Amino acid sequence: MTGKHANASIAVLAYPGVQMSAVLGLADLFAIASDSSSRDGGPRLQVSQIERPCPIESGAFDAVILPPNLTGARGEDAGDIMEWLRAQHGAGTIMCSVCAGAFFLGHAGLLAGRPATTHWALEDEFRTAFPEVQLAAELLIVDDNDIVTAGGLMAWLDLGLFIVNRFLGPQAVSQTARHLLVDPGGREQRNYRSFRPPLAHGDAAVLRVQHWLEAHCEAAISVADMAARSRLSPRTFLRRFKSATGHTPTSYLQNLRIEKARGLLERTLTPVGEIGWRAGYADASAFGRLFRQTTGLTPGEYRSRFGISR
Repeated sequence: MTGKHANASIAVLAYPGVQMSAVLGLADLFAIASDSSSRDGGPRLQVSQIERPCPIESGAFDAVILPPNLTGARGEDAGDIMEWLRAQHGAGTIMCSVCAGAFFLGHAGLLAGRPATTHWALEDEFRTAFPEVQLAAELLIVDDNDIVTAGGLMAWLDLGLFIVNRFLGPQAVSQTARHLLVDPGGREQRNYRSFRPPLAHGDAAVLRVQHWLEAHCEAAISVADMAARSRLSPRTFLRRFKSATGHTPTSYLQNLRIEKARGLLERTLTPVGEIGWRAGYADASAFGRLFRQTTGLTPGEYRSRFGISR
């Protein structure tokens, strides 16, 4: 393992189905960071691309990275990879994943009782597979010392800069980020997360309410109004709505309103106060507070980052 000024060994696991753009992108990022560090007399990152794991006797790395994939690979059937990951971790290696790469760490048994993140769109699948993991899908990176997980498909950039900072220091991060024209920090998954209401649950009464809410979310709507629209008793409606959508009616309506506001901020130049009103919030300050609580950004910050109308 590395000393204070020693080079660090990084393994990027190119497992079957891996997103090769992430594998190659990480290699390029680490090469740029290493060149910058070495010019200042600092250490380098020695990167190995591994297609099939070697026995642990060949040596432990300082960090192992499980990149994303676009093929649905989860690693549950890759016994040799699981064994190798456990052996590397047992030897003191920092285990890292990006997006669906976290499933490999989960199936290796390395995330039980630990905090982690993955792509927000994989949250339900991940929670079902690993209920014992403390999943924080709103975060872009979760650093739990010897286990580091990153969120979305492109979060390999954020993880790469994290690794650079850990082994080469903040100056190398700054120089690498400037070279690549990327923002070295300040992002969260919730900045990008969309509310996708489940509609294929098969409960016609609940679906009728969902369609009604889509068209009238700006109105003053109570749970009693929703129950009446469903033609169910209030108690039955609450139970069936939560079972079908995974949300309480109040939480669902708030998420729907914030999603409507996101769309208006992205596509129009409508003033923020009016957008809040059109999304169902008569109180502009309450709208701003709830929007930031949900997205991690103020409405103005969100528009500056994601707006397509100028």
